[in-house]
Amino acid sequence: MRILVLGGDGYLGWPTALHLSQRGHDVGVVDSFARRHYDDEMGTSSLVPIRQLQRRVATWKEVSGHTIEPFIGDLTDPVFVLETLRSFGPEAIVHFAEQRSAPYSMIDRSHAVYTQVNNVVGTLNLLYTIADLDPSIHLVKLGTMGEYGAPNIDIEEGFIEITHKGRTDVLPFPKQPNSFYHLSKVHDSHNIMFACRIWGLRSTDLNQGIVYGQQTPETSLHADLATRFDYDGVFGTVLNRFAVQAAVGYPLTVYGKGGQTRAMLDIRDTLACIELACLNPPAQGEYRVFNQFTESFSVRDLAEWVKRVAPVEVKVESIPNPRSEQEEHYYQAVTTKLPALGLKPHLLSDETVVSLVEAGLRYRDRVNVEAIRPTVNWRATKSEVSVPGGAVGD
Repeated sequence: MRILVLGGDGYLGWPTALHLSQRGHDVGVVDSFARRHYDDEMGTSSLVPIRQLQRRVATWKEVSGHTIEPFIGDLTDPVFVLETLRSFGPEAIVHFAEQRSAPYSMIDRSHAVYTQVNNVVGTLNLLYTIADLDPSIHLVKLGTMGEYGAPNIDIEEGFIEITHKGRTDVLPFPKQPNSFYHLSKVHDSHNIMFACRIWGLRSTDLNQGIVYGQQTPETSLHADLATRFDYDGVFGTVLNRFAVQAAVGYPLTVYGKGGQTRAMLDIRDTLACIELACLNPPAQGEYRVFNQFTESFSVRDLAEWVKRVAPVEVKVESIPNPRSEQEEHYYQAVTTKLPALGLKPHLLSDETVVSLVEAGLRYRDRVNVEAIRPTVNWRATKSEVSVPGGAVGD
């Protein structure tokens, strides 16, 4: 297939592009390098050194013999979106190109507005362009399990059958997002579902869990192909962050009671899920939702796991929770559709946890310890005008 990966310079977008290319698909990548600008803004960088996109693409061609075509630009620019889709002619589009950090979206008013404008407007431009240019293009949109929140009922895959006053209907599952970032994803989901209904588009909304890991079979082929590894309090996902904290002797910071339970998956399973979605498209006019995760863990359980198997001495520290969230709650989510398509998951293991800590040890001289502790308070209302650092994210 011809597959265009939006946000193809990011943590997940880059290894996705490599995986799809290695599997024989014709791949293009789109990015504005905004994620790199966020590093400049926050005073941090990837734990693992990453090369510029042009060098990555050149090295991939040398190593694999496959070509990835780069397009540099911003999805909030409708002319760029139209010209890119017209030039590449995709059959499927994988959409990672959004600001993807909940803490970043909660810094202040400017970052909240930036996140929602960037994410929602970029996706709207994409929907209009697909409708005008080629409604048969399959949009594979990366959403988040965070759209659902933590309801006191089982989380179904996108929709739920409800009986009310004797009448029954299948409706979108209620959303309880926990940040302005997660809210932007909810808005995306509503806009995509609406576009499928009125314009006959087809889309798969992948509500993805928290991803851990950094290496894939393709990124391991050459140092130039490495993807980023975030560990800081703004962009670092929980297990990756704990691994680096352990490596530098920093206590594993558990927010509050640590009972916050989240759906999670290995980075390699993200790549497999995306290809499965691309190869098994929905019908024209269909909007479908896959819950994309393999396991669920509480923050406290993850910290104790790292403490138990890390090759260095580790301490666990409970700190006041900077977020506004339930610290103990029921969590049971359904995921049946991707396993039905053939997903064979990589479940979390001692070996995986150790490998993450070892990556932290290997690059510990690159760690900015001051960036580890959380600095964004959900309950603080900051209205000062600031300038977020980019336009298209991971």
